[in-house]
Amino acid sequence: MTPRTERPRHPRKIKGKWWALLLAIAVQLGFLAVIVVSVTWQNRSPQPVTAELYAPPTKAPAVEQAAPTPVAPPVAPAVVPPPAPTPILPPSQPAPKVVPVPVPKVERADPRAAEIALKAKQEEDRRKKAEVERKEIEKKNLDAKQAEDKRKLEERRKQDEKRVAEVRERQQRETEALRAQADREAQSRAQAEKDAQTKAREAADASARAKAEADWIRRIQAKVKGNVIVPAELAGNPEAIFDVVQLPTGEIIEATLRKSSGSRAYDDAVQRAIIKSSPLPRPERAELFQRTLALKFRPTD
Repeated sequence: MTPRTERPRHPRKIKGKWWALLLAIAVQLGFLAVIVVSVTWQNRSPQPVTAELYAPPTKAPAVEQAAPTPVAPPVAPAVVPPPAPTPILPPSQPAPKVVPVPVPKVERADPRAAEIALKAKQEEDRRKKAEVERKEIEKKNLDAKQAEDKRKLEERRKQDEKRVAEVRERQQRETEALRAQADREAQSRAQAEKDAQTKAREAADASARAKAEADWIRRIQAKVKGNVIVPAELAGNPEAIFDVVQLPTGEIIEATLRKSSGSRAYDDAVQRAIIKSSPLPRPERAELFQRTLALKFRPTD
């Protein structure tokens, strides 16, 4: 049994391929025909119109830009008058030469000119309107900027005035503080001077009082010593202290031994002398008087 050989498979044919090709060609041809017809229709040249006129043509009015230009009506052929009869001249005169009258060319109004002029007018109006709006916006911006600058200037002026007021207030406070400090220092110096003077006066008064009081005590001691009979057997220089109570008049009320000299005879002699010295000398100033005095006595002083 022979093996079966495999035959190559042919590609499968697509049905309707030629119909699709023919349809595409037909569509392309139709599209090309439409383009040719449209181009031919747009490029159709206007038919010239010839007219003979003997009168000068009236000039067409200028097209205003503000209003749309109406479509020009068709130009009617001008009526040509019959030629004048040629006069018969005598043979001796030559025939007049006929000069042909030039026929002016009548130009057809282009319907697109009105549309172009209208668009130009609208564009000019839009441009003018935009320019006016731009100027108004610039004016508003300028006014706003000037108002903002004025506001900032006013705010800066107020800040400067506030700063100046604060500086003045601070300087015034500092000046018042310095003045108050100077016043306190002056008062302190005055009080110190017053206290010094008071102390000096008190010291002087105390010194004078002490001096006057010492002088008063010495006078009392001198009077008492004048009445003391010192014992012969007394040795040395012992000290005896007595508390003496007296009246303002110097009258002695009592003489009490506070400290003994160690010698009974000397102590008794001094006590007797104190009693004998009554009344005691009075001080030079009444304010120096003391009711009780501590009097010291020594034999050799």
